[in-house]
Amino acid sequence: MGMAQLVVTAVLVEGRSKSEVARTYGLSRRWVITLVQRYQALGDAGLEPRSRRPKRSPQRTPIAVENEIIEIRKTLAKAGHEAGAATIAFHLQRRHGTTPAVSTIWRILSDRGFVTPQPHKRPKSSYVRFEAAQPNERWQGDMTHWALTNGTTVEILNLIDDHSRLCLTSHARPVIKATDVDRTFRRAADHYGNPASFLSDNGAIFTGRYRNRGRVALEVTLNERGIAATHARPYHPQTCGKIERFHQSLKRWLTKQPPAATIAELQAQLDTFRSYYNHQRPHRALDRRTPAEAYAARPKAVPTGIPLDTNGWRVRHDIVDNCGKLTLRHSSRLHHIGIGRRHHGRPVLILVKDLHVRISTNNGEVLRDFELDPSRDYQPQPKT
Repeated sequence: MGMAQLVVTAVLVEGRSKSEVARTYGLSRRWVITLVQRYQALGDAGLEPRSRRPKRSPQRTPIAVENEIIEIRKTLAKAGHEAGAATIAFHLQRRHGTTPAVSTIWRILSDRGFVTPQPHKRPKSSYVRFEAAQPNERWQGDMTHWALTNGTTVEILNLIDDHSRLCLTSHARPVIKATDVDRTFRRAADHYGNPASFLSDNGAIFTGRYRNRGRVALEVTLNERGIAATHARPYHPQTCGKIERFHQSLKRWLTKQPPAATIAELQAQLDTFRSYYNHQRPHRALDRRTPAEAYAARPKAVPTGIPLDTNGWRVRHDIVDNCGKLTLRHSSRLHHIGIGRRHHGRPVLILVKDLHVRISTNNGEVLRDFELDPSRDYQPQPKT
């Protein structure tokens, strides 16, 4: 028997006064009277607990604002854009100069059935993030695929700035060749300036290191301009995670557009998305700034390597042996070059012009720069 029933029984069955019952059970006399009245009016149902929810809430988000939140969500999702609570808050702030809290918007979306529960993910604190401190400190480049209406698969080359996520270019062609990458990079560099470094995967359009030990057109350009070239570890796309995420955003948007029948139509769509992505879309990793705003906010980095004049140079890739040496043939004679045991197993780039030899890492770090002595088999390291 619950407390309410005990109170009602004491008053109506045992005939005890309401004041006495209130003192016995530690209740107010007003509450005892209320319980008795409810029982007399509704019976046992009148003793059931009732909701304490207020009949009105001055702090509740107005229905008009809730409807606007849903309208923005539907518009962004239909266009294939990011449509999370933080993005909706960004658009409300721009429209009205004020916005409900992100948590409030998320609750409204959940109540209206727009949020699908997901299994628990790794905590964000477990991720190790790498981000360039300045615009142009590092560019990322990668290629992805898209299908036209007739089923033909074309390729899209994207370049982004690591610090600001600014899309530098998005270019579609039937097949992206190494010369296309170089040409696209040069156009982007002419507009935005040369980056300090360039990051890509190990695709044949970006490096010849794993195939013929030669160099592709982009590598020649990077060396000529003193730009450090870095590549992701094989089978580890997380290194180029920012541009992989850009591919995802781009394809989500393209899926919502009328299918392109030609490369020209696809290129027009890419240009439209690039403009929206750079100048209108708030980016979560940039504190809800647009990439263009983040790119313009800080001074630009510049190449720190020594530009190389490759005209007349003989170029080859090699790996430092376990003894810290390299071999180089000159005038039909094999010479051994000391690099240092600490560099054993390290891939290097060797440039030779007459007797001038320059040896550097693939990141642009110069290990040795010297004049070859043809009379000696072993070229020792300089004494420090």
